[in-house]
Amino acid sequence: MAGAHHHHHRSARSQGAHPAAPLAFATHDEPHAHAHAGSASAATARALTFVLLITAGFAGVEAIAGWLAGSLALLSDAGHMVTDAMSLGIALFAQRLSMRPPSPRASYGYARAEVLAAFVNALALVALVGFIVVEAVRRLLEPAPVAGGAVLGVAGVGLVVNLVAAYILSRASQSLNTRGALLHVLSDMLGSIAAMLAGAVVLFTGWTPIDPILSMVVAVLILRSTWRLFSQSTGVLMEGVPSHLDYEQIGYRLSRVAGVHGVHDLHIWHMGSDDVALSAHLMLADGSRWPTLLAEAQLLLLRDFGIRHVTLQPSWPAPPVDGKVIPIAPDPASKPKS
Repeated sequence: MAGAHHHHHRSARSQGAHPAAPLAFATHDEPHAHAHAGSASAATARALTFVLLITAGFAGVEAIAGWLAGSLALLSDAGHMVTDAMSLGIALFAQRLSMRPPSPRASYGYARAEVLAAFVNALALVALVGFIVVEAVRRLLEPAPVAGGAVLGVAGVGLVVNLVAAYILSRASQSLNTRGALLHVLSDMLGSIAAMLAGAVVLFTGWTPIDPILSMVVAVLILRSTWRLFSQSTGVLMEGVPSHLDYEQIGYRLSRVAGVHGVHDLHIWHMGSDDVALSAHLMLADGSRWPTLLAEAQLLLLRDFGIRHVTLQPSWPAPPVDGKVIPIAPDPASKPKS
């Protein structure tokens, strides 16, 4: 007997084995949720636009000052800010694209555009780190004069600009995309602090190697922070299980719904930077109870795990069709710790 397929996103209707007894399950604050999401997206777009403008503007000032002062720390920070401006532009474009509704060619919508932008931002940061390290090694081998006072002053202004940008982004909606943009700004702040230290040391001691040395320290810090963004965005693009959810625990909880005898073909993945989707087959002994079981399972997933986009299909105990099923039976908490 073929299982009934059910799709649920924000609101759902049971269309299972007994259509004569429909059981509705819906969120009553859906219009409010949509309005809130729209205002949050607009606020995020304004924040990204403002930060983009001040970052790009000061990057030009810092690049000229770094070239005139002969400071690699200042030039690398200016290059970092240029990369920030490009990344913020990508983030802004992706944020606007993600607001487009689903279409026949993109049935899930465009929410994953934000994740793709975060992935591109991570790659850009890795490229920037490579540039800083190569240039720092060259400066150590061939020391160059540095105007410490100019470096200290310009880097101080850059730190203020970065603090303002970080404050604005921290108050925006924290999607994976905006977190990536905030990470750029925070790492840029480290560059400004390093440039200030380099300028102060050169100004008061005349020891110029501090400039490329601190540049490499900043590069290592940037790389360390970038790895998390890279791994998060890659996990979403590869449709891995969201890191904040326990796959086995969710399967176990579904299998404990009264009337459900097992769970298989359980899949949990990110639709976008924040939205999570789930699909599974629930094994039943009595198909007539499907509408009730469906509503209970939907409520469980929404209430305890925050999963709104759910596709559940009833099935009856039978040998697996192929080797791809993932049975869920025992309580994960009962497993011995390795």
